[in-house]
Amino acid sequence: MTAVRSAILYAISIVFLVITGYPFVYMVATSLKTQPEFFEHPVSLLSKFNFENYALVFKLGIDKYFLNSIVVSIICVTAIILLSAMISFPLVRMRFKLNRPIFYLFLAGMMIPVHTTLIPIYMLTKQIGLYDSMWALVGPYIAFSLPISVIILTQFIQDIPRELDEAAVMDGASHSRLFWSIVFPLLSPALATIAIYNFIHIWNEFVFGLVLITTPAKMTLPLGLRSFYGEFSVNVPGIMATLTLGSLPLMIAYFLAQEKVVSGLSAGAVKG
Repeated sequence: MTAVRSAILYAISIVFLVITGYPFVYMVATSLKTQPEFFEHPVSLLSKFNFENYALVFKLGIDKYFLNSIVVSIICVTAIILLSAMISFPLVRMRFKLNRPIFYLFLAGMMIPVHTTLIPIYMLTKQIGLYDSMWALVGPYIAFSLPISVIILTQFIQDIPRELDEAAVMDGASHSRLFWSIVFPLLSPALATIAIYNFIHIWNEFVFGLVLITTPAKMTLPLGLRSFYGEFSVNVPGIMATLTLGSLPLMIAYFLAQEKVVSGLSAGAVKG
């Protein structure tokens, strides 16, 4: 019975792997095709390994969009990690009248549809002079990523024994020293989780970039994909080549932090 159950689980795992892995394999295979070859065999995974599409990516200047996305993503993720950690710690460890209302305020922030704020944010960035700059994206990206990040970190901090705090205070540690020297390092699994989660979201975000950025040199990678759209045709292999290159930072970031991400996602799942 155990052998049959294991065989079924392996079969389900293989099917799931094929379903989830096929789109990536198809993307890479299509990026190596020419336009005529793609239209002749659109679903085939076989190609002649033509790398002209990757040369076209850099010829069209996609590398500057790539760099813009990296800069925006790193700035936002760094700010999200620091702000969410500094917000979550006092909400869990300190007792004051507003800690629960503030927590519920962040919880309510998850209920707001992001794109309903598009027009107010557009007007605000115009008024404060940030329109058509990468800094116009940083504020909204950070603001809309904080609620879920704070929720994750508050739950994680609750599982850290308070005895560590008491021992540090008895040794003369201040609240800031307690946070930065003891609690913050222990948050690394949760911080890795929110870093990867938010990095993927920010890296792929399109709508705010489309509305708040107009100068091509300041656009991010999702906006740069429009370079492959002609008036009467679409260069699908070129788009796939760009997506393949664009997925590399996400894959590298995940593999580097894979162990901590898994432990962060499973933290609190098993009690006792």
